[in-house]
Amino acid sequence: MVASEVAPFAKTGGLADVVGSLPAALDALGHDVTVVTPRYRRVPIDGAAPHRRRVWLGRAAHDVELHTRPLSERRRVMLLDYPAFYDRDDLYGSGGRDFADNAERFALLAVAALDVGQAAAAGVPRPTLIHAHDWQAGLALSWLRHDPRRWPDLAPAGTVQTIHNLAYQGLFPREIVPRLGLPWEVLAIEAGEFWGQFSFLKAGITAADVITTVSPTYARETLTPPFGAGLDGVLRSRADRYVGILNGIDTTIWNPAADRFLPASYDAQDLSGKAVCKRALLERFALPIGDDARARPVVGLVSRLVEQKGLDLIEAAAEALIATGATFIFVGTGEPRYEGFLRQLAVRHPSRVGTFIGFDEPLAHLVEAGADMFLMPSKFEPCGLNQMYSLRYGTVPIVHAVGGLEDTIQPYTSRALRANGFKFRGNSAEELARVVKQAVRLFADQPTWRRLLVNGMGDDHSWRQSAREYVKVYRRARVEGAQRGSPAAGA
Repeated sequence: MVASEVAPFAKTGGLADVVGSLPAALDALGHDVTVVTPRYRRVPIDGAAPHRRRVWLGRAAHDVELHTRPLSERRRVMLLDYPAFYDRDDLYGSGGRDFADNAERFALLAVAALDVGQAAAAGVPRPTLIHAHDWQAGLALSWLRHDPRRWPDLAPAGTVQTIHNLAYQGLFPREIVPRLGLPWEVLAIEAGEFWGQFSFLKAGITAADVITTVSPTYARETLTPPFGAGLDGVLRSRADRYVGILNGIDTTIWNPAADRFLPASYDAQDLSGKAVCKRALLERFALPIGDDARARPVVGLVSRLVEQKGLDLIEAAAEALIATGATFIFVGTGEPRYEGFLRQLAVRHPSRVGTFIGFDEPLAHLVEAGADMFLMPSKFEPCGLNQMYSLRYGTVPIVHAVGGLEDTIQPYTSRALRANGFKFRGNSAEELARVVKQAVRLFADQPTWRRLLVNGMGDDHSWRQSAREYVKVYRRARVEGAQRGSPAAGA
């Protein structure tokens, strides 16, 4: 696997969680997995001697080190150490702007991964399959497809490109192609060309034997212009090899019965610890903790504060949401506009709204445990993980019915025996306020509410089933790769 971030080494979002957890599930099924990822600032390394090699991007030579971190007998992470590219405070940019050399930074990741695979270096078995995650890894597949003689022993390997979020495509000026030493054919319209620019993600999509994305509904949505981000036509042309597989969650980390970040543990049979977590959450935000306050539902949100996540809907519906009688707690960082709005909302309603601007992993766990409801009004959501964390923690999700939110949440009705949350379909502030009001009303019916949250806690969103679906994809890709890499195919 090739990825720009892997938990727990580096993380900005769900991509890191997936690439941290999926290999463990594959390992449990008997597969050998190596993940190649950059070593960013403050990522520790052990004392083992690194593997050193020279990696070429066009005419530029880069002397890198790769540090292998064994995670089990069959699973390891290789950290690509090149301080000139990766020893920075942030992963992708600074001050709201991408780093100017991101094309070179992630091209180096792609070539280094292929070089290590070709050489079977540093004790890593030669791969029979290469799995690229998002645009940052797309060049690994494109390079291998268009310049196979550079890595001849990898030519028969199956290739898989996973789209975690189609909105991020790795777009660069076409002049980057010769600078990186890529063959000009990668700039063809049937390869990586995108409206006069070069797209790392499109290059990976068009080169892959199989393309996956992170939920079945998002796979269907991205075949249409509203969700396709300009690549819907490309995906439709490859629809016969485009598969949606729902992400899983790491149930060893996200487990209310054994979560080290919580003041009390609990499970579906004994929910008393959840009340302790609710009080601790209110105290953390200096909100009232009296009987009346604790009897009100707490609605939590942990998110990037950007329009994609529906922050504009929350802003437009703010006063209607407060009028429901619930308490609201917001945690996240993002666009200054929404950070400022949430700070001001807490100032206007100091007994009903708590806001923390920033990322805090222990606090994220406390919100999941201490809230009664979790808000996800995303405009689009490829998969979403927080709604699955919420289900496991007995915190009822309120979601917009898109992508993975549509796939994982069964909306409450009086006849829905397996309901586990609430959905709204109209992308409007009025619909958001309506469904929150519905949830707050139902919260007063505690026997019904308990059935709702226990249903969610009983759902299995571990990686077990999803990993088996990936194995099916890998088998198909390996067949394709073997046919493509055979002497007859080369002739």
